Amino acid sequence: MRHDGNRTAPADLPIRCACGTVTGVLRGATPQRGIHAVCYCDDCQSFAHFLGRPGDVLDEHGGTEVFQTSPARLEIETGADKIALMRLRPKGLFRWYTSCCRTAIGNTLPNGRMPFVGLIHSCIAAGPAERDAALGPVRARVMSRYAKGDISGLDADRKFPLTMIPRIARVLLSARLRGDHKRSPFFAPDGAPVAEPLVLDAQQLGAVEKARDEPRHDT
Repeated sequence: MRHDGNRTAPADLPIRCACGTVTGVLRGATPQRGIHAVCYCDDCQSFAHFLGRPGDVLDEHGGTEVFQTSPARLEIETGADKIALMRLRPKGLFRWYTSCCRTAIGNTLPNGRMPFVGLIHSCIAAGPAERDAALGPVRARVMSRYAKGDISGLDADRKFPLTMIPRIARVLLSARLRGDHKRSPFFAPDGAPVAEPLVLDAQQLGAVEKARDEPRHDT
């Protein structure tokens, strides 16, 4: 990894699902081009349990590590037809994964005209050191009121800190001005999602939440 003064030179990180059907690249990643964060919210935990892969997605406290950036930086090279979409509730976030092996990819807003994705670490085929060199250190830990176990040693916010909003707004605005909403692997240029969303019914959501709230045995 090269450094230019205080700025990290852009790096391309490989994207790969667990079975290797879906592959791609996160182009030009730098700490300045996104926000490296961990979210402990109950819905992110529910998504991991919906996939049946909590051990791959969640850390020991139930956190999901994400890089919030423009989806135009994400190129899917193989297996685009395996990109699947779900929502925990009718008005919930769009949560993207692979239908072949149920690997988590990321979360987006339902509106494709807002170019923003929380890319989930488990689809980045790079080790922690290489990943952190490109994305920078984790800069925010949010929604810690849903975290599992004792996180008193972590610098975490119980809710979503207002201080993150200006930076997210800058990422969104810059991406929008570049026309990134027209170059997304998740949405067509007209803003329509590339897959039909599966919306969980009450019984399905209840089963996922029950699994989420049971003690974990995979850590």
